[in-house]
Amino acid sequence: MTSAEIHKILSILKKQVRGLDVPWLENMVNQNHQNRDPFKVLISCILSLRTKDKTTGEASERLFHMAPDVISMSKLPVKKIEKAIYPVGFYRVKAERIHALSREIIDRYDSKVPDEIDDLLKLKGVGRKTANLVVTLGYEKPGICVDIHVHRITNRWGYVKTGSPDQTELALRKKLPSRYWLEINGLLVAFGQNICKPVSPFCSKCSIEHFCSKKGVQKYR
Repeated sequence: MTSAEIHKILSILKKQVRGLDVPWLENMVNQNHQNRDPFKVLISCILSLRTKDKTTGEASERLFHMAPDVISMSKLPVKKIEKAIYPVGFYRVKAERIHALSREIIDRYDSKVPDEIDDLLKLKGVGRKTANLVVTLGYEKPGICVDIHVHRITNRWGYVKTGSPDQTELALRKKLPSRYWLEINGLLVAFGQNICKPVSPFCSKCSIEHFCSKKGVQKYR
């Protein structure tokens, strides 16, 4: 897949995913600039793990109504956090993590969420996907968020050949034009959830099928 082709592919995809559901977190930030708060992005990322978008959104809104910033969150008892975020997946574990993270940010970073990926990765429970989302959505700095959809689809295209999302991120940093770094995750999550599904993708509905190598696809519709 050439550089010219990736430009064409992403241009076509932008048109195809219009009207499809984009990730809740990205939609929240884009709808209201006040939501471009690194702390809220970080906490919402934690809540979103193993949880559907609708549940994440509702839980985030309840929690931020009670504690909109790192100081107030650190003062909120863990049990109250649990009650606010239920029924997100692993809500008890996440409540403990959110409380501990808030204290850590206050103590180590003077109450300011780090804006560098390496510093974010030092926070307990923060992986590369979350770190990149905080950097891109919270600070509008260059980064590539790679979730399972981005990993699967770019490998399926044959654009990269990697074994994990972290490897895909590093490969895309070398290969993907920087103009697409901020938008690639939201674009491919919407595309992956609705069309380029993990099993039996809707290739008949795909507007870029002729570009795709269909790596690993055994059955499609």
